[in-house]
Amino acid sequence: MKKRMRLSVVISATVLSFGLTGGAQSQQADMTFFITSAGPGKGADLGGLAGADAHCQSLAQAAGSGNKTWRAYLSTNGRGGANAVNARDRIGNGPWQNAKGVVIATSVADLHSDNNKIEKANALDEKGQPIKVRGDTPNMHDILTGSDKDGRAFPPNMDLTCQNWTSSGSGVAMLGHADRAGSPPVAGSQNVEAYTATARSWNAAHTSRSCSQPDLIATGGNGLFYCFAAQ
Repeated sequence: MKKRMRLSVVISATVLSFGLTGGAQSQQADMTFFITSAGPGKGADLGGLAGADAHCQSLAQAAGSGNKTWRAYLSTNGRGGANAVNARDRIGNGPWQNAKGVVIATSVADLHSDNNKIEKANALDEKGQPIKVRGDTPNMHDILTGSDKDGRAFPPNMDLTCQNWTSSGSGVAMLGHADRAGSPPVAGSQNVEAYTATARSWNAAHTSRSCSQPDLIATGGNGLFYCFAAQ
């Protein structure tokens, strides 16, 4: 009798474990948005847009969602007569959901509105794990975008893309806050409302110190970026 009970418990536990694992894998297979769990490790030198896209694709593949075409949410600068690229034009039409099935935006317009659901609770990597944000150690909420708040490239005279994602030294990049949280304004600051809105921007909060990995880390990042399935 005891043997039967033990066998029943083992079978039940196995079925439950399989069900939970299967459910998690199914959600990740349906995932269409994530934040990279790690960058390539060379600061903002991502190997250009092609290298960044390949990094998204590789991470998605490892997570069981490689059957989609993944694109990095990054803009490039039109310096030297090159054609600028807008991040918003690279990622398809939506909707997009994270590894837990939470829809973070229904369309490009929704993504670039205050209605999007990119915030601390939904800032997940490709494995479905939350990234470290304000209040965590270390803070990694700075996300590379090179974009303005509407997801577009800055003018050619403003290179905020670390030389179009090829520099790991000189230059700067525009960063967003994955948790939409930032430091409170200094007492007596002018235009507190505008300051607060910028600090809470998921894609255009502030610029980096430089393009190096140490400087990205120093300001609260780790060379991470957003990846979207271009569907």
